Amino acid sequence: MTRAAVPGLPSRYPIGGLLPALYADDDLAQRFTAGLDTVLAPVLSTLDNLPAYFDPALTPDDFLSWLSSWVGADIDAAWPVELRRAVVARAVELHRWRGTRRGLTEHLRLCFGVEAVIHDGGGATWSSEPGGQLPPAPTGELLVRVRAPAGRPVDAARILGVVQASCPAHLTCRVEILPGAPDETTGD
Repeated sequence: MTRAAVPGLPSRYPIGGLLPALYADDDLAQRFTAGLDTVLAPVLSTLDNLPAYFDPALTPDDFLSWLSSWVGADIDAAWPVELRRAVVARAVELHRWRGTRRGLTEHLRLCFGVEAVIHDGGGATWSSEPGGQLPPAPTGELLVRVRAPAGRPVDAARILGVVQASCPAHLTCRVEILPGAPDETTGD
């Protein structure tokens, strides 16, 4: 939907009625202002409903992508409208947790409905004893294991894209898609 022209939308503030009494019976003035009313009615309607445009639950579908740019939410046009609205509504909260396991886990749960276990291979190594044996070096890889919801396929490429966008620059990313329910013995 476009708000540039809405056929038949009446103006709540007709200009012809605001003219001085001298022009109230002037046919040319009334027709001219009626044409302006047609042009201005969508603008005035938008301004009258402006608070609804900033609410992700109420904003028109075509305005949602612009609203998402205001809060830095990366939404995919292929997602259902309800999911896009939910991502925009939670964008500030997700930004608060960006770069953390919790943030990535919540982002994947919200966008794809999957549970993720994240193994962070970055970091530093040290020995608690002087001259002692150093532990193995970090792997330098962010491994994300994702459980596919029962009966629903998971697009690994799209999940990898979200993970790569959240992954620190010094780590490589890898996503593993695991079928079925979590294994209680391994905790994965």
